[in-house]
Amino acid sequence: MKHPKLVLTGTIVVLVLGGLAAKRALTDNKNEGPKAVAVTRGALVDKALAVGTIEPRVEVGVKSTLAGVVRRQYAAVGDYVRRGAPLLEISPTPTPLELAELRRGIDLRQIALANLEQELERQRELRNQDLISQAEFETAGRRVAEARTELGLARDRLALQEAGKLDSAGSRVESLVRAPIDGYVLDKSVEIGDPVTPLTPYQEGTVLMRMAGMRDLIFRGTVDEIDVGRLKEGMPVNIRIGALPTAVVTGRLDKIWLKAKKQEQATVFPIEISLTEVHGATLRAGYSANAEVIIARRDSVLMVPERVLAHRGDSTFVTLRGAPGKTEERRIKTGLSDAINIEVLEGLTQQDSVLEQPSREIH
Repeated sequence: MKHPKLVLTGTIVVLVLGGLAAKRALTDNKNEGPKAVAVTRGALVDKALAVGTIEPRVEVGVKSTLAGVVRRQYAAVGDYVRRGAPLLEISPTPTPLELAELRRGIDLRQIALANLEQELERQRELRNQDLISQAEFETAGRRVAEARTELGLARDRLALQEAGKLDSAGSRVESLVRAPIDGYVLDKSVEIGDPVTPLTPYQEGTVLMRMAGMRDLIFRGTVDEIDVGRLKEGMPVNIRIGALPTAVVTGRLDKIWLKAKKQEQATVFPIEISLTEVHGATLRAGYSANAEVIIARRDSVLMVPERVLAHRGDSTFVTLRGAPGKTEERRIKTGLSDAINIEVLEGLTQQDSVLEQPSREIH
């Protein structure tokens, strides 16, 4: 049986040896010093990020100028229709009071027309007797013509409310809502039997459908105020679509808004980007996307990570490993940066290696 003191002594020896080994390892690591980073050659791109969506350049809300209910649908969501093609048929739903007022309006205009025709006959007799001028007789004739036109309009309004269509002056007027543009039906807001509020000078009216030409898509989004001062119209853009990771989409910066807006406690500027090339995907309205606006690009340049730089005043320095146990500080001239790597214009070659900046001790 081992003596307890011997066991305790052995344990202390193991702990001491382990501590010495750990201290030696730390000392060795300190002696190695900071790691070296090679100077590399490659491409640098300075870019600004915009967040937004893919949208049609022109999107139209289809409305009706006639009140009523939807009686028939001619086009469904996703259909491509030509301008002038029927989309919906609206059935007028006048109240009994409205119909009574329309019929009463016809009666009143008939009475007014009859009175003006009698007045015209009296004016004709007076003119034949040379008791009034030709101008006065012609004025009476114009009043009769205007009354006949008003009576015709009143009859047309009644016919349109009762039947939903009419033939007037050789042309057919009907309660069809037709496509205002060539394009696709993106969505619809009404179903068969839904009421429709018409578009008038006093009200916006019900949006029945939305249409757009999907062959002309753009990117609409926002860029942070920090970057907007570096942007110019015409800059090339790479667009990444979250739902289509393999799609290659490029564009051109077309518009930068002059006025900022607040978005989630940040100040951003709206921008608009035209799509120039789309490969490997069919784009749909509403896709979320990120746009990288290329501000500047340098190919085949010497570069180092920005983290290895030291700045003093207007000068920039890096540290190189010299003779064993010694380092050399060298002043360099830098160029384009992508916020990770920076271009080296003078002071280094591709054969050089620079040291990482020493880590700051936490007290």
